[in-house]
Amino acid sequence: MNKVKTLDDLRKMRDSFRASLDLREKSDHPEKMIQIKISMATCGIAAGAKDIMNYFIEVLDREHIDALVTQTGCMGYCYAEPTVEILVPGKEPLVFGYVNKAKVDEIISQYIRYGILVDGIIPVSYTAVKPE
Repeated sequence: MNKVKTLDDLRKMRDSFRASLDLREKSDHPEKMIQIKISMATCGIAAGAKDIMNYFIEVLDREHIDALVTQTGCMGYCYAEPTVEILVPGKEPLVFGYVNKAKVDEIISQYIRYGILVDGIIPVSYTAVKPE
């Protein structure tokens, strides 16, 4: 985080935080939005879930994708932390494990944008379809 040296710096920081909060919390009808839940129990935080949540918010904002990003407790997949549940309206929720920044990019660019399943879904009852 940058140091605040002037009132203008503080205002810029405030505006940046407000934009992040809007992306995470602004929704009268969350069931109609893409929902992304980051597991933030102790094991998730220790595995880097906080950075993954911040990265999701950053990429969604940059790509102008409206989504509700929240944190949740333990999902029961401690072995696969950081874990993320994605709920796209009209589809079953999916949980992705071992999520890193590259996986966030893949989830957003493939699954959220186009509905294409990608590897990393847990429990492993799904398989990703590779394009020919």
